[in-house]
Amino acid sequence: MKIIDDPDLRERVRVFKDREEAGKKLAEFLKNKLKVRENLVVLAIPRGGVPIGCIVAQELGAELDLVIVKKIPVPWDPEAGFGAITPDGDIFVDDRIIAYLGLDKKTIRQLADEVLSEIRRREKAFLGDRSRVSLEHKSVVLVDDGLATGYTMLAAVKYAKKRNPKNIFIATPTASGGALSLLAKHVDTIFCLNVRAGIPYFAVADAYVYWTDLTDEDAIEYLRKFGYV
Repeated sequence: MKIIDDPDLRERVRVFKDREEAGKKLAEFLKNKLKVRENLVVLAIPRGGVPIGCIVAQELGAELDLVIVKKIPVPWDPEAGFGAITPDGDIFVDDRIIAYLGLDKKTIRQLADEVLSEIRRREKAFLGDRSRVSLEHKSVVLVDDGLATGYTMLAAVKYAKKRNPKNIFIATPTASGGALSLLAKHVDTIFCLNVRAGIPYFAVADAYVYWTDLTDEDAIEYLRKFGYV
């Protein structure tokens, strides 16, 4: 089965108090459902995936690292995105949204380059000169606090695949049906507690009672708290 969820949480909102509770519940879910235990690496996507990734890695006894991928924003609506870019500079976009928005290749490249500069800045802020964890022949669990379109996670999957892992899994507290459909064919299994596929508008924040956007400093503090920096 490509997608493993919690049937009791389907289509529900406000099912997690905050990211820390979501991380604990996701870690417990993985302990019961994820069969792999050796050579396990958790790759968290900053910023929101960091507290969840820290907890999951700690509970599973896995190595932790970060994969800093970012959405490419719509120029006149920065909260919305039409794709994502990896630290390697690889771009993944939704062609339907691009056609709808009327964006040309030059504009897309310019926007992507701006986001890549931000990725470089975050890599320095979060990781400094620390050596990256090798993914070769290891089982990788990609973690974020939720999947709306799925394109940021798709970029993370492509980034991980280039590093020759043994397996790739996705673990997230909440996701839209569209994101799961997009991602399922690219990984071994997706573990998602709260699937919301039957709603017209999906927001990651709706799965949480208390939701705030994290800053770089918030994410770094979580890494310190769990001893990863």
